[in-house]
Amino acid sequence: MADSRTATIERNTNETQITVSVNLDGKGDFKVESGLPFLEHMLEQVARHGMIDLDIAAKGDLEIDAHHTVEDIGITLGQAFDKALDKAGIRRYGHAYVPLDEALSRVVIDFSGRPGLEYHVPFTRGTVGEFDVDLFYEFFQGFVNHAKVTLHIDNLKGGNAHHQIETVFKAFGRAVRMAIEEDPRMQGSVPSTKGSL
Repeated sequence: MADSRTATIERNTNETQITVSVNLDGKGDFKVESGLPFLEHMLEQVARHGMIDLDIAAKGDLEIDAHHTVEDIGITLGQAFDKALDKAGIRRYGHAYVPLDEALSRVVIDFSGRPGLEYHVPFTRGTVGEFDVDLFYEFFQGFVNHAKVTLHIDNLKGGNAHHQIETVFKAFGRAVRMAIEEDPRMQGSVPSTKGSL
């Protein structure tokens, strides 16, 4: 496994300016400035439960809406994962169930090299505070496309939209943590019969 699984990615468009730094073997340290406090709260769950250091600076056209900023953070985070992760010797697959009071979510991830998203979150309302919950799909689609992972997200129960999405992000962090862990029995080989991912 690589000695340093870190990466920094910059994405600059007419709509957003974003820098993401990751340390996949971190302590869960977290720093983010996006102008979107609820998204920041969710990303902190990924850092803490995934034991990944995240440093994200994002400036977007929030005067229009949050869509471009949320999607582009997902894209840039996915690119950072793709750059930082050497897939030789990792477990490849990860899964987690996470409850929060009445809510329960399951996330399963495969660092397959093939982007695919199955996202089933029946939110009980359309916003949390002022945040449009539809944008979480855009975040995960951006991540999946650029991290090149297969990701299944299912909210199994929930009556409170905040709880629903928080269980998703916590489970996502836990599943990622499992998938990118070193598997000593792999002895540095790629976990695929094809020999590459």
